[in-house]
Amino acid sequence: MSRYWSEVVRGLSPYVPGEQPKLANLVKLNTNENPYGPSPRVLEALRAEAADSLRLYPDPNSDRLREAIAAFHGVEANHVFVGNGSDEVLAHAFLALLKHDAPILFPDVTYSFYPVYCGLYGIEYQEVPLTDSFEIRVEDYFVPNGGIIFPNPNAPTARLLALGEIERLLEKNSDSVVVVDEAYIDFGGESAVGLIKKYPQLLVVHTLSKSHSLAGLRVGYAIGQAELIQALTRVKDSFNSYPLDRFAQAGAVASMQDREYFDQTRHKVVATRERLVSDLAALGFEVLPSAANFVFARHPQKDGAELAASLRSRSIIVRHFKKPARIAPFLRITVGTDEQCAALVNALKTILA
Repeated sequence: MSRYWSEVVRGLSPYVPGEQPKLANLVKLNTNENPYGPSPRVLEALRAEAADSLRLYPDPNSDRLREAIAAFHGVEANHVFVGNGSDEVLAHAFLALLKHDAPILFPDVTYSFYPVYCGLYGIEYQEVPLTDSFEIRVEDYFVPNGGIIFPNPNAPTARLLALGEIERLLEKNSDSVVVVDEAYIDFGGESAVGLIKKYPQLLVVHTLSKSHSLAGLRVGYAIGQAELIQALTRVKDSFNSYPLDRFAQAGAVASMQDREYFDQTRHKVVATRERLVSDLAALGFEVLPSAANFVFARHPQKDGAELAASLRSRSIIVRHFKKPARIAPFLRITVGTDEQCAALVNALKTILA
């Protein structure tokens, strides 16, 4: 540790993103990227944006993008907040809406950035254990708290919490903010956005990295009632007034406006996922029910780390988590193209044989 570091930095345990190896002929199934490229309209919009106007700052409020997102979801533009990827949106939500005297609640197996934000901002938290079948039990959250956050579908388990259960959770937590992180909702669930008018404490966070194939542009957004959006904006404008550049805004607008392409590619991912689940089950894997663009699977006779290493030696990368211990047997496998998933299954057949 450097003597120049602040005490905050000394105490941090940073988030570790999925590996981005620079290897040829790699089957990359470790970071939940979409196997299909973005809408052709996005590429046209990016080319058009490469102009003399780059000398000017982008719109600090991203008004065109907020209007496009609002039209996509059937909400008002003043109910939309945008940021540099959903990670930045979540970071602002932790500081703006979840930093209170009481600890916040989130699952013990969930997106590992949540405890990192708590460490960064000095937020107390309690991890709520998932059930033995890795499900969120909403009754466990019917206790005093400073806020609640969870992904739906959950990550890395891929399990979906039904919309009715989310509403039960909101009914029992009217005095604290509930953040539903819907990074993967477009691959098999019903969004909680429709509950926002009824529940002023609800904030729903989305990303364009997954179902819109725009992980490289870094665009995320939140939808909630104006009071919550104003809090996020106050934090944003105290941190970075221009979080989205001109390319990100133009590309994201084009993507939100091409719903046909969005539906086409996400349905292809879902179809491939169902085939992958069937193929893995035929090999003896236990696969948790998935509503995401990835699956969470373990084999009763093989260690998760061992399987991941064996696949890597065959130029196939999947994600393995060592902690917490009860998910160490599992692999998180991104749903790729049909060809990529076939290569994975064939490699597993060889390894298991």
